[in-house]
Amino acid sequence: MTTAMVNSKGQVTIPARIRKKLCVKPGDRVRFIDGDHGEIILRKSGSLMDMRGCVERTSKPVTVEEMNETIARGWAGQLTFED
Repeated sequence: MTTAMVNSKGQVTIPARIRKKLCVKPGDRVRFIDGDHGEIILRKSGSLMDMRGCVERTSKPVTVEEMNETIARGWAGQLTFED
């Protein structure tokens, strides 16, 4: 779990690990979404094209079924930053 401190102006620095995971760079916009269970979800705003180059390459190929399962888990809110 990653934590951050709120400063006197109400600002929070997004930790480097989270910025890397979201591919957030200076000048990018993010959205704060109210979750169903009281949580706040942080997402990068923008189009799919803004995400190009964000995915890390891996030596292990994945099947279409594995990709679809991961996408479904993401939409269901079942993915964490560690997945």
